[in-house]
Amino acid sequence: MVNETEFWTEIRKTIPQYKKRKPRVVPAFTIQALQENTVVAKPRRYELYKPQLPKPSTFRKFYEEGVFPISLENDIYGTKLSWKVNIEDLDFHHYLPLFFDGLTETEQPYKFLVEQGISDMLEHGGPKILPVVPQLIIPIKKALNTKMPEIICATMKALQKLVRSGDCVGEALVPYFRQILPVLNLLKDKNGKRFLYINPLHSKKSKTLIFDFNLGEGIDYSQQRGENAADMIQETLEMLEIYGGEDAFINIKYMIPTYESCMMN
Repeated sequence: MVNETEFWTEIRKTIPQYKKRKPRVVPAFTIQALQENTVVAKPRRYELYKPQLPKPSTFRKFYEEGVFPISLENDIYGTKLSWKVNIEDLDFHHYLPLFFDGLTETEQPYKFLVEQGISDMLEHGGPKILPVVPQLIIPIKKALNTKMPEIICATMKALQKLVRSGDCVGEALVPYFRQILPVLNLLKDKNGKRFLYINPLHSKKSKTLIFDFNLGEGIDYSQQRGENAADMIQETLEMLEIYGGEDAFINIKYMIPTYESCMMN
């Protein structure tokens, strides 16, 4: 005995509107997926590791307005950053977070200004640095969330200098590990992971960039500087443990289960 489904299938074979009709694409887990002549749509690709292009930073805006007491100078040794005031006299609560906000910059001269400015302020800041640590967390987190190896490397270098800049600075960062370590947990073992996309922030001659976590940066850039994002993340985690006090390791381990102590071993 022929059931109802088989009966209508045979009937529709002779009706023109049902002949060679393409199946409809319908969402998964809906009642439509149970209908005839339908196929379930493929799930969206989850681009967890895809770099996110940053917006122009607040640092760039303020620098172009002449807010910073700095200038670029050229001498026989190349370009250098010149300060118009003594660094010790600066308002660190105002200027240091702005420099850290510029970590998302990949264009010159902003990138050079940010890296050198952070280095100079952390070198001469002394006791002024510790009270500013909470204001640095959001800029650091914003830079890490771009997942761009070039920015990741610059941020790791800034973090390494930060924890060594003064007493108790490393310990002051421990309560903020839950905010800054998730991205490091995501990327620390991603050697060989490549991303190919168009970066409008770079020149027209090099529109297409390949970001490779095995190399650490855009391929040409990393060959020049020899930076490896995954290795720099590991080095930074070890420094956070060393300078973070007795609670540092357990907090790192909580956020990054694969991390092994560099001090216990």
